[in-house]
Amino acid sequence: MEPPEPDERSRLERLREQLPALQSSIYLNTGTSGPIPVLADAAMREILDYELRFGRATLDAYEDLVARIAECRAVVAAILHAMPDSVALTRSTTDGLNAGLWSREWRPGDEIVTTNLEHPGLLGPLAALEERGVRVRVADVGDGGDDDRTVGAIEEHVNARTSAIALSHVSWVTGAVLPVARIAALARSVGAWSIVDGAQSAGAIDVDPAALGADFYAVPAQKWLLGPEGMGALWASGRAIDEARQAYAGWWTTDESTSHPPVSGIPTAALRVPASARLRAEPPRVAPSPTPAGRAGGAWGEPPDDRLPRLGLRPWADARRFDTTGFHRPSVVGFARSAGWLAMHVGLPWMHERSARLACAVADEIAAIPGVSVLTPRNRMATLVSFRVHGWTSDEAVEAIRRHSFATLRTLPGAEALRASVGWFNSEAELGRFLDTVRLVASHTPESLPRRGDLTILSE
Repeated sequence: MEPPEPDERSRLERLREQLPALQSSIYLNTGTSGPIPVLADAAMREILDYELRFGRATLDAYEDLVARIAECRAVVAAILHAMPDSVALTRSTTDGLNAGLWSREWRPGDEIVTTNLEHPGLLGPLAALEERGVRVRVADVGDGGDDDRTVGAIEEHVNARTSAIALSHVSWVTGAVLPVARIAALARSVGAWSIVDGAQSAGAIDVDPAALGADFYAVPAQKWLLGPEGMGALWASGRAIDEARQAYAGWWTTDESTSHPPVSGIPTAALRVPASARLRAEPPRVAPSPTPAGRAGGAWGEPPDDRLPRLGLRPWADARRFDTTGFHRPSVVGFARSAGWLAMHVGLPWMHERSARLACAVADEIAAIPGVSVLTPRNRMATLVSFRVHGWTSDEAVEAIRRHSFATLRTLPGAEALRASVGWFNSEAELGRFLDTVRLVASHTPESLPRRGDLTILSE
């Protein structure tokens, strides 16, 4: 690996100090979970300490949570080149994909198209739809490295019954960047939605869901955005917000002006209602939403049978209608601070450029090692490098690399391969040590490689 320029080396050293986990290993598994910045950890600990000492049940705590959610929504929106009202907060990428998929008006005989490169986080919701009569068509796009083949394979499965195309922006298996813009345009041409898994893209490459033409774009906090587990976000297009049904609903998805109708049997005139709460106590005054095409009955909140009671609760008119219900305040804060640190202190253009440059260099050097083959298409890659070491199982190879270089990476069991997630924060020196170890392992068999013992650290 070529050493960085002096200015970049100084910048990198300063930023790496804010990611303590980098000191424990050569961190090559951000595609699973990234290192948490000191700033985010401190903010989460501050909230936890406050809740321990003062509790979580005060009005101030609730109002602070509302403000923290708004902050997090705005930070994620900035990273996605979007407006805050187009972003919902979720607990994971899979939560967001479920929200997008289940908000479609599915009928028996409807079809959805996906690819052979998808993660179980998307395949699981698709299997649940399949159980309910939706046909799932799987397009074989190979390794995802040929855009024309990818689009052509998907197009073969698209027809008048196609209601959605659901796929990853970056494949978790091969690391290929799929041509989402072309696929989203194909979906729109037949009136279908495009629902995108952004687990390996947001934070790794520049992402603009609106420019791609997507309808839903789901992202996690814990991977390339370096946030805590249990948080994610869902971007929704204007069309999706207007047409979507409620996949699930609760306190956070409900417009506050309709969330507190008068309690039946208790005249509000007899109650002393604070002025600040009167809006919530009054009957809803929200204009009804248009009835989705093909849907019998009234608008949202209006049952088709007028003899039934009308609850009057209505979802938010923006992406908040897709919010997950029940937020963990420290995690919300951690997500906002991690993503904000990347945007304001690290610099998105610099980190995207450096990540891509390092990942390409690693892929090239691994491909040149005798006995090693790279699965990741070099011309369509992001930051993941998937490879096989011939003569080794993936489990044997990853364990040998771990023992000889203290590198943290993962296996891909279905592909019998290893995957290195190359991040902007990796130094050229440690990547060089990792590559030297791959060369060492590839020059041996599992039986001939000298075994290196475990490092035991004794506590005081």
